[in-house]
Amino acid sequence: MKRKRTTTASLPLEVDGAAQPPLGMPPEVFLRDYWQKRPLLIRNAFPGFVSPIAPEDLAGLACEEAALSRLIAHDRAGDQWMVRHGPFEEELFPQLGDHDWTLLVQDVDKWDADIAALLPAFDFLPRWRIDDVMVSFASTGGSVGAHVDQYDVFLLQAHGHRRWQIDASPSPPLGFRDDVELKLLREFNATHDWVLGPGDMLYLPPGVPHHGVAEDPCLTFSIGMRAPSAAELLGDFVDTLAADADDALRYADPDLTVPADPNEIDAAAMTRVVAALNTLRMNDPDRLGDWFARFATLYRAAGEVSPPDTMPSRIEVEWDLGQGARLLRHPWSRAAWRRAGKGARLFVSGLDFSLPVRDAQRLAAATDIDGALYTGLSQAGRDAVIALMEAGHYRMLTDEDE
Repeated sequence: MKRKRTTTASLPLEVDGAAQPPLGMPPEVFLRDYWQKRPLLIRNAFPGFVSPIAPEDLAGLACEEAALSRLIAHDRAGDQWMVRHGPFEEELFPQLGDHDWTLLVQDVDKWDADIAALLPAFDFLPRWRIDDVMVSFASTGGSVGAHVDQYDVFLLQAHGHRRWQIDASPSPPLGFRDDVELKLLREFNATHDWVLGPGDMLYLPPGVPHHGVAEDPCLTFSIGMRAPSAAELLGDFVDTLAADADDALRYADPDLTVPADPNEIDAAAMTRVVAALNTLRMNDPDRLGDWFARFATLYRAAGEVSPPDTMPSRIEVEWDLGQGARLLRHPWSRAAWRRAGKGARLFVSGLDFSLPVRDAQRLAAATDIDGALYTGLSQAGRDAVIALMEAGHYRMLTDEDE
């Protein structure tokens, strides 16, 4: 008997995740049936969820110079939208009233360890694909308007309630309004309408129009993916090729014949142009992989990591680690690794190190290095840790700091 195949159209758009959080199904099933294919509302994705931060915490962060924050307000009477960029003064927030405004802060996982602690729940995805956790606080009626994103996003309701409407039709209208600073859709036709409470989560693949409005004062965590455009990839790739190119590689025409018209750029000349460009191709898979790993660990960085003003000696570092100190990775540092020959290469914010596979795996995952982890590394692995510490990617944390 043939097994009946489940069609995309018959898949549910709403599931209860309580039995198998956070997706309500095995990750393999989610990736096969929903990832970049269909939206999915997961009730109880995080059962009993309590927000690790309060609205006041978010407002305080939005006052920091280094934080990326926006304030969006909607005037319903004239359907006008106002956008302001932070940092903001603390005195502003009491003046905003109790409805129709939203505060958004990017990269909150880089500032708050409790927010960052949510990310292991998404380890069914490559960590280098996860961009950040953006947190938004919305007063009652607060919204950022109907819009569409070009990346995958998980919208986790953390506090209060938000109504989400989506247009899951095959070819939704995607034209933008030209009278507002935001990229808002000119036309939005909802096919689904849900109210999410704490612990509920909505997954949206790229290109799905959506509109969220706060039913009451609420916090929403947006776990967004990193999705560089083809133009961004090509631009960095070409820059890398040009920087590494041998100046001796040039346009050449040893087959030149007398031209029919000396002012014409003929087909033969264009063939030689293509040949000249082809000399810059990155045909070595390892070299190509190294380029992408550097790019991936640098793309849309939250900020720049700087070397420390003072650096203890290696003997001091190793002594302190042996006495219970730990090294904490800088929250702006991104790490990934890839296999290279019989070993591996570790990449941290564009820096790279040749290491045994085991070391590369452990260090890519190590936001926290203790003495046991450090002594378990090879000599090359320990050298890499010291080099990363010298570059500012790790800092020492002793018992006195906790």
